[in-house]
Amino acid sequence: MTTMNISLPDQLKKFVDERVASAGYSTSSEYLRELIRRDQDRLYLRGLLLLGAESELTGEANDAYFDGLRESVGIKQQR
Repeated sequence: MTTMNISLPDQLKKFVDERVASAGYSTSSEYLRELIRRDQDRLYLRGLLLLGAESELTGEANDAYFDGLRESVGIKQQR
């Protein structure tokens, strides 16, 4: 693992310290790594959404479509 030093204004440093203390992180590095991972996930999901938005329509997303999706992943329908 490599080291990266960052400079924060006092207000941000205080916020990070408070989050570490209140959210159960061991260190500020652990907290920042979690923020970076979440940002990576967000960017990945955004890319998937944009890809889906650009794709051709293959059919109507009606009740039958969603029932089929639920069935394929083993979710029982409750109505």
